[in-house]
Amino acid sequence: MFRRKTVVRRNVTERRDEIIALLSENEALSAAELSAQLAVSVQTIRADLRDLDDAALVQRRNGHVRLRQQSENIGYLPREGISRQEKQRIALAVKNVIPDGARVALGTGTTVETCARFLGSHKNLFVASNSIHAVCALQHAPGVRVELAGGAVRMRDLDMIGTPALEFFGKFHVDYAVFSCGGLSESGKVMDYNSDEISARKAITGCGKNNILVIDSTKIGLDLLCQTGHLWDFDMVVTGATFSTPVLQRCAHNGCQVIHV
Repeated sequence: MFRRKTVVRRNVTERRDEIIALLSENEALSAAELSAQLAVSVQTIRADLRDLDDAALVQRRNGHVRLRQQSENIGYLPREGISRQEKQRIALAVKNVIPDGARVALGTGTTVETCARFLGSHKNLFVASNSIHAVCALQHAPGVRVELAGGAVRMRDLDMIGTPALEFFGKFHVDYAVFSCGGLSESGKVMDYNSDEISARKAITGCGKNNILVIDSTKIGLDLLCQTGHLWDFDMVVTGATFSTPVLQRCAHNGCQVIHV
């Protein structure tokens, strides 16, 4: 049964972003189901789906539509609406782990940005990040000191990845590194959309005493191009996803704490 209910009127861009968000949370939906969720006519939804299909974002088949397998992540704004409550629970758990005055490295992505927003109530943090979104989320944190990575900005996500991130995080030694990934296989293998994402994650894990992977349940089972490392390579995983018994056993054996929210 499909999820998410909303009746707010939207402009075309907002409505199509919400269609992408709905399809990210559900394997496949019909035009009628999307029409009911978004409170617009089936004809309007079909027009949206034609344009999204032409843009190679969705695939229509047998009366249903699903996301196409992408070589890169969908845009930042659509991702913000995906699993929002789960991301907030993840962020609250991370906030409870990290104390006032900690030195923290923050990676990229909407889940990490939500963590940064929750950390905004902490005092006297030092934060190093390659995400402009995360830095903005900490704008009003009392006594915060922030270092932002340089290099070329990836305008779609407002972040810096690849070699600049590798050099940037290499300068620091922090108490906690908080980061995400593009996907996670059922067997616990960590995946990303491209090698630059992998380089950035390796850089941030290299500077943290305690490495915290934050991942929402929609990323489980994604078949992405680049794969490196496993869930149990990190000190802590905070997620709303349910892992298999063998994966949990490997985590426990390797000293990786799994916090299920």
